[in-house]
Amino acid sequence: MSVRSGRQFHNQPEDSHQHRFLVDLWRDVHAKTGGEVDITVHARNAGVVGSDPHVLDMLVAGEVEFATMMGPLIGAQVPAVEIQGLPFAFHKSDEAHRTLDGPLGDYLRVEMAAKGIYALPAGALENGFRQICSVAKRVGTIDDLAGYRMRVPAGRILEELFAELGAVPVRINIDELYCALETRQVDGHENPLAITEVNHLHRVTRYVAITNHVWSGFNLIGNLAFWHSLPDGAHDIIHRAVKIHVARQRLYTVELNRSLERRLAERGMEVNPLDTAPFRARLGAAFYWRWKAHFGRAAWRLLEESVGPLPA
Repeated sequence: MSVRSGRQFHNQPEDSHQHRFLVDLWRDVHAKTGGEVDITVHARNAGVVGSDPHVLDMLVAGEVEFATMMGPLIGAQVPAVEIQGLPFAFHKSDEAHRTLDGPLGDYLRVEMAAKGIYALPAGALENGFRQICSVAKRVGTIDDLAGYRMRVPAGRILEELFAELGAVPVRINIDELYCALETRQVDGHENPLAITEVNHLHRVTRYVAITNHVWSGFNLIGNLAFWHSLPDGAHDIIHRAVKIHVARQRLYTVELNRSLERRLAERGMEVNPLDTAPFRARLGAAFYWRWKAHFGRAAWRLLEESVGPLPA
């Protein structure tokens, strides 16, 4: 028997809302392929220096076989995929899931394949809607973002979003975020509550502003050449396992984020919902026009067919 071995990277800890579902997925694949496909799961990207941006380069080069990664990060290689991070495009997680499992997801998979990336169908894991979490500077209105040093991940769209809202975006990878907050290099970060929880960021932040400004997910992607090298029948087995275990992960994480508003408040964080109408007004049509040109008309049309008209 010829065994195809590989590694699955992700950027969260072992006790995260990703790790155990990815372990279950590849254990399932291992069993159902009779051991022919053997993928090991590595939390925190196995300690790779440079975090997700470097891992993406490694995946394209064939130095790692599978990874999970946000659309705005994949945008460094495939610009259209950054559409997943369009502010206020999605209203609920199931709307994002339906969109990325549908024609827009199919289109983005073709775009990724052209760059040597295989995106697994139905493989967008849930992360949740992004909220603003502050060390000491409470955000109650859009005016509170003036001069606010906002940590953002790599990728253009979140950086431009917060610059447009008056903040000062500071790019910091997830593996350096806790230290950056603790040492006040930044005033805060914007992430789903699940990220705040599993990375213990509640220990170094005090305020949470519920803004739901961007839906965030982790795309399950692989090196295209490795994918084509897998034995006969393995592709169908993997596709079925992805559908089952990603659906489990989505349900778990949606509920986790919902419960964390209460749980983080019980730990002493001040959690307050914000009126985001001024945020949308500040962005205006010009912001969306720029990003429509960046993503391309085809991706924009497919997104609107799923979520309805957008400002551009």
